[in-house]
Amino acid sequence: MEQSVKNIKCIIIDDEQEACDRLERLLIKIPGVEVIAKEKNPETGIKEAIRSFPDIVFIDVEMPGKSGFDVVAEIREKKIFPTFIFVTGYDQYAIKAIRNAAFDFLLKPVDIDELKVAIERFRVEQKEKQKIIVPEKLKVKYLLTEREIEIIKLLLEGKSSQEISEILFISKHTVDTHRRNILEKTGLKSSNELLKLLSDY
Repeated sequence: MEQSVKNIKCIIIDDEQEACDRLERLLIKIPGVEVIAKEKNPETGIKEAIRSFPDIVFIDVEMPGKSGFDVVAEIREKKIFPTFIFVTGYDQYAIKAIRNAAFDFLLKPVDIDELKVAIERFRVEQKEKQKIIVPEKLKVKYLLTEREIEIIKLLLEGKSSQEISEILFISKHTVDTHRRNILEKTGLKSSNELLKLLSDY
């Protein structure tokens, strides 16, 4: 029997009440999306994200006390890794948002069609992630650690060492060290060979 698809749980962090309310109204029009919290204060937004493990955090860039980038960093420091979508009226932040591993970037006032595209892209990416499974016997055979398994999955998603370092909140040097260890343990030369190895199990 096919499993039911769970709702996408979202949090909105924005100091502008009107912007919060507008985004919530748009999100609830999209089937399968649930807004579980709206926070005007960055600090309470961080606490809510840590408490509730949302799938997506919609976050403003400029807020009193902390920027959206500060909030992203603090949530990741707690080893919580939701998808972040920045929502702001300042398009000059787009490049910095991407460099901070934002999944997407929406300009205010948010357009419902652009929001739907972002949500659909999130759904597609989640389906692809679910396909990536590291078999238990592979873990045992090559004595892979949990961190190495995390990195393998991200490599198979096409992520670079820099992107992995930002997602896992570790240095690029540490990621590269793990990558070398993985290839040494498995006797492989590249991520492509690793993908082929997984497909054989």
